[in-house]
Amino acid sequence: MSVVPSPTPTPAATETVAAVVVKQPVTGADGIKEAVSAKSGAAGDIVDTLDKLALQVGHTRISVWDVAVVVFVLVFAVFSAWTLSRLSSRMLGRMKRLDVTQKLLAEKLASLVIWAICILVGIDVLGIDLTALAVFSGAFGLAIGFGLQKTFGNLIAGIILLMDKSIKPGDVIAITDQAGNSTFGQIRRIGIRAVSLTTRDQKEYLIPNENLMVNQVENWSYSSKNVRIQVPIGIAYQSDIEKAEALMLEAARTVPRVLAAPPPTVWLDTYGESWLIFNVNVWITDPEEGVGNVRSDVLKAAWALFKANGIVVPFPQRDLNLQDNAAFRQLLEAMRGKAGASD
Repeated sequence: MSVVPSPTPTPAATETVAAVVVKQPVTGADGIKEAVSAKSGAAGDIVDTLDKLALQVGHTRISVWDVAVVVFVLVFAVFSAWTLSRLSSRMLGRMKRLDVTQKLLAEKLASLVIWAICILVGIDVLGIDLTALAVFSGAFGLAIGFGLQKTFGNLIAGIILLMDKSIKPGDVIAITDQAGNSTFGQIRRIGIRAVSLTTRDQKEYLIPNENLMVNQVENWSYSSKNVRIQVPIGIAYQSDIEKAEALMLEAARTVPRVLAAPPPTVWLDTYGESWLIFNVNVWITDPEEGVGNVRSDVLKAAWALFKANGIVVPFPQRDLNLQDNAAFRQLLEAMRGKAGASD
């Protein structure tokens, strides 16, 4: 029985094993290095010097050249995505066939596609092997999913809002703040995360898109921008009702923002303690300009017409009834005695 001696490893085989053991995380850097070296010898020497400055972490070798390539590709990908997004936004803004909502939706979808393509192209240029990071990327993606689920929910909600056009830039909606106060405002823009709503006092509310999808929304301009305003006006009981109603309608017609069609109307609402309460109903088509100023103009015009035509605007009155009893008579005698003493 003969023993076959084991072959002695040659230097070439040893180098091959070492090359297999040491992993290059960014294989695209080698291709760029070879391209630079082929174009210019001086540049190739600089690249070789940067590549020699390396850090060995286990079986992975990371050089200064690798880091420089990653930073350059990352900056270039972000700059390219930003530039292309701005260019696509300008091109879509010039299209006359699309309305404001369709343009905004197209801009968001185009921006998402451009950023996704730039990121994938950057990964491909760097030559990063994502299969080696499958376990880590899965855990990292799960963590990101839990942390950013609201962000992605708001993103999808914003796209749905733009697609069904239930809420769009320029709409006037009513909201209730955290203190329970109800107010209204105009939608300025629909962002990736939130809707920007500006009120009449220039307060800007940032409402998450998901809230507008889940909660009830009062949209004043969903199908029509016509909004009805009720203006309560009181007159004295002894006033001429027909004459007062005619003056109220005349006052409403003098306000420039009140529409002629539908015309203003007057309703007798209720009998108050000291006056008859009417509601003057007027219509406007520009609620974003405010409703309180319209109500004020109608009241001021009605006040002037009432004074000119003898219609009394009442003030609270109270009737005092006193019962005749022993205590009341004693009080009167005491008051008379004090009055006589003072004389």
